[in-house]
Amino acid sequence: MSLFKRSVVSEILSHAGVVFSTLLVVWLSVLLVRLLGEAANGSIGADVVFGLATFSSITALPVILSVSLFIAVLTTVTRNFRESEMVVWFASGLSLKDWVGPVMRCAVPAALIIAFLTLFASPWAYRQIAEYRQRYEQRSDLSKVTAGQFIETQGGARVFFAEDPVNEGDELGKVVARVIDEQWLSVVTADSARVETQANGDRFLVLTEGHRYDLKPGQPEFRLLDFERYGFRLERSADATTPAAMREIAERQIKARPTEQLLRDNTEHANSQIMWRLALPLAALNLALLAIPLGAVNPRLGRSGDILIAGLVGLLYMNLINLSRGWIGNGQLHFSVGVWLVHAVFLGLMVFMMWRKLRVKAPRNS
Repeated sequence: MSLFKRSVVSEILSHAGVVFSTLLVVWLSVLLVRLLGEAANGSIGADVVFGLATFSSITALPVILSVSLFIAVLTTVTRNFRESEMVVWFASGLSLKDWVGPVMRCAVPAALIIAFLTLFASPWAYRQIAEYRQRYEQRSDLSKVTAGQFIETQGGARVFFAEDPVNEGDELGKVVARVIDEQWLSVVTADSARVETQANGDRFLVLTEGHRYDLKPGQPEFRLLDFERYGFRLERSADATTPAAMREIAERQIKARPTEQLLRDNTEHANSQIMWRLALPLAALNLALLAIPLGAVNPRLGRSGDILIAGLVGLLYMNLINLSRGWIGNGQLHFSVGVWLVHAVFLGLMVFMMWRKLRVKAPRNS
């Protein structure tokens, strides 16, 4: 490999590593804030935050890799023009089209990794995310209660607050629960609580030494009940908690379906998802090549305008891919056309821009 190619490949990989790590840290920061907020609201368990963050990051890697490669190539080309290094390379007999080889040395492996992620790893990660959430939803209400926190379950129909247990054998200490049913709004207080499983498999939350206050909203009816033991059933379907059932529920989501299953389905929605999974690696290659003419700037001009145009081109590319996916899913665009149309347009744009940069203009007549 020549000195030119080695230096270009090394610089692109260096910039790509910095951009990738930065984007990944930003993504994880935003994701963790959102997941911790859901955990605080009781939508998910605190014990699954790390797992959900890991699998969600896998689903985001294809886009992060594509953007990192695009920015890395753009930055490398722009820096060579800004610092007049391209003058040296042009004087050595090289031209802008000689950048295609080094850029493809970096882009092709990245596109293969993205293809593996979109076709295999991301669907698997989406299934794991769905199973995590489904498993949490199938937990009993008591297992979602954390001492010292208010927890909502069943869409807000039940709200629990519990303290740490005092007596040995109790799962929870003092408990306050608000329960809303079709007719009554109830507030239940108890000194302790535990879960009991009956012989038929029904599970009950048993409260000891407490009071229940019932109020019928909008009507002057009120009931007061003191109890030594009070239990109410924790609704839980055994069939819905089996791994096979959870996997079936997860695979109903189009993003979680394996690629081979989408190919067998051969529906409009399945084809739209296949188009998206094939589009990302192709977009990574196209964006890397587009960055070459977009980065070939005049060092005497300002840099903000060129970077803005490059960002708009990349954003337009990804939005058109999303638009094509929606059209295929709605039946407005045939899969055989939508799978290549956007990429062909931007490949033609890249060829046109390269031709404009490589064209030798005739001198003006004085």
